[in-house]
Amino acid sequence: MKKLLYLIVASILVACGSSKDMKVRMHTTLGVIDLCLYDETPKHKENFLKLVKEQQYDSLLFHRVIKDFMIQGGDPDSKNATAGMMLGEGDLGYKIDAEFMPDKYFHRRGVLAAAREGDDVNPTKASSAIQFYIVWGKVFTKEQLDAYKEFYKNRTGRELCVTPEQEAVYTSVGGTPHLDGEYTVFGEVVNGLDVVEKIQNMPCDTNNRPLEDVRILKVEFIK
Repeated sequence: MKKLLYLIVASILVACGSSKDMKVRMHTTLGVIDLCLYDETPKHKENFLKLVKEQQYDSLLFHRVIKDFMIQGGDPDSKNATAGMMLGEGDLGYKIDAEFMPDKYFHRRGVLAAAREGDDVNPTKASSAIQFYIVWGKVFTKEQLDAYKEFYKNRTGRELCVTPEQEAVYTSVGGTPHLDGEYTVFGEVVNGLDVVEKIQNMPCDTNNRPLEDVRILKVEFIK
C-alpha cells in the first residue's frame, strides 16, 4: 500500500513535463525560487511571462504571508510601500479569465496560483493580472481531512470534492484543499521550496504583512 501511495504521489508531482512549459527564476531577499509555468493554463502563463519581460515584479514585496497557508506577492503598490502600510488592493486594471483544472492542478504544497477579488464582485472568479500566491498549507491525516470536508460543507453548504489521488497528496505532501476550483493554479515551485518555507515562517503584523520586508529582487527566464 505504501509503495502504491508513493507511485500515485510521484506521478502527480511530476506535473511540469511539457516542452512548452516555461521556467522563471525569482530572486528574493531570502533566496531563489524557481517556478515552472504550465502550458495548459496558457492565459496565465503568457500573462506572467509578459510581466516578467516587462520587469513588473522586480522590487515588489511578499505582502501577505500566513503560516501553514500561503505566501502572496505582486501588489504594484508594494514597491515603495512604507512600513506597516496596508497592501493588497493594487493591480494593473485588467483580469485574466479563470483556467481551472482542479483534477490535475490542485492546491498541493508548492503550487503557484493567481490571487483574485472575492465572489461578490467577481462571480466569474477571474484572476488578478499580477498578484499571485505560492501554497504551503498543511499535511492532513485522513481523519483530519474527512473532518475538514464536513466542516467545509457545514460552513459553505457545498461539498469539498477530493479525489483519491488528491487525498494521497494532501495526506503526504500537504496543501490547501478548500481552494481547489476557486483559484487558478498555473505553475509550481521546482526549486527553492525551502525559501517558501522561510517566508511563510516570517513574523507578521495583524494584516499578515511581514514585519521585515521580503522583497522580490528580480525575476528572469531560465531554461
